[in-house]
Amino acid sequence: MIRVFIDSTGLLLEQAGVLTRPSNGLTIDDLFRANDPVALAQQTFATGRPATLPHSFAAPIGTQEVWAAGVTYLRSRTARMEESKDTGGGTFYDKVYHAARPELFFKGTPHRVAAPGQAVRIRADSQWNVPEPELTLALNHQGKLFGYTIGNDMSSRDIEGENPLYLPQAKVYDRSTALGPCLLITGEILPPQTRIAIEIRRCGTTVFSGTTELNQLKRTFAELAEFLFRDNSFPNGTYLMTGTGIVPPDDFTLQTADEIRITIEPIGTLINPVG
Repeated sequence: MIRVFIDSTGLLLEQAGVLTRPSNGLTIDDLFRANDPVALAQQTFATGRPATLPHSFAAPIGTQEVWAAGVTYLRSRTARMEESKDTGGGTFYDKVYHAARPELFFKGTPHRVAAPGQAVRIRADSQWNVPEPELTLALNHQGKLFGYTIGNDMSSRDIEGENPLYLPQAKVYDRSTALGPCLLITGEILPPQTRIAIEIRRCGTTVFSGTTELNQLKRTFAELAEFLFRDNSFPNGTYLMTGTGIVPPDDFTLQTADEIRITIEPIGTLINPVG
């Protein structure tokens, strides 16, 4: 496994505590365009020059789009049905949870993605907002899974609950997505017991925390990737969020200055304040 970080001067590659900076000018886009990104990362690490870890990072994204899958965990299905019960939209979420075709939607472009430590945003016209902690797949230009990062899919629950057709407004706006702290490159599928954890702090106090495991995910990574690449081309690859299994209670909403901490080992912890 190799972890790829981005700082103000370019890429950093870390393996077993050893850091190198590429000698070949490698970029994130080069990895997503490669036929074998794992081999390219290993070769680059071996030929790199020694480096030290900086104090801050950029989001591990180049020119990739970010897409997302919805209602892939039972907890997400239940929450979506609950928030839509007064508008008659709840049955849509139950049907898609059991359907052969998954829910896939566009989430953002690079300029809408918040870096580690950068503030994510809540919509000014929304009163009920939550983070959604998600394992995020790195897919190369052929749709091949070669790595993972942590994603925060910020969501305006009142807007989506009012009408399912408002999903793009509930999901896609400036800094409605955060990625990081790195891109974990590996040829292995993460084990089903991989744990996703979230903690939300307010004025130094934990106001919500939760965990889930990948074995609660209803759909496979290969299934989600295959549907995304049907009739879609991604010359520079793409990121695909895999859905959330952790949803705060219905009386919870984010506030400005909250701190969101999402941890998935061995990727690390993605930390973002709310701006």
